[in-house]
Amino acid sequence: MELQIDARNLELHPDWTKKIEEEKGRLDRHHPNLVHHLRVSIEETKHRDLSYELRVVASVPNNTLVVKRRGETVKGLIVEVFDTMGIQLKELQRKRRQEVKVHETSVSGNTGVIKSLFPLESYGFLTSADGQEIYFHENALKDAAMDQLTVGDVVRYREGEGEKGPQATWVKQSKK
Repeated sequence: MELQIDARNLELHPDWTKKIEEEKGRLDRHHPNLVHHLRVSIEETKHRDLSYELRVVASVPNNTLVVKRRGETVKGLIVEVFDTMGIQLKELQRKRRQEVKVHETSVSGNTGVIKSLFPLESYGFLTSADGQEIYFHENALKDAAMDQLTVGDVVRYREGEGEKGPQATWVKQSKK
């Protein structure tokens, strides 16, 4: 992901650059290879209570996402803007999955059991009926979130081939 940082009417502090790099890394971990170019603009404004404006523009295939916020502290704005951008990217990926989604009634999927969860890293493993360990990412979850899953839950899933072996292309909690 290419990163460009601009500062207007102020000097760019190294702490801000470091925080932007951290947040960029987080976006890239949660949405690998989705954002091609990221432009961050920090501007000192003349508004009374809101003295800074932060704008993040993300170029993704066939789309551009923009988040703009005003506030009193740059570091707080950096976190807020990147959190909002992460939500927009997640929604964009969800919409794209819906466009290419195979109709669920024609694909019942396999049954497995949640073996381990790593919610802070947004992934987990499930065990198939034949005992095979299968990786899944949070983005593969349908109608559930990582914090709604527990080890031992029965799930349905569709298996595909990932970079490092078997991977679930979608995971759905079985009705309890």
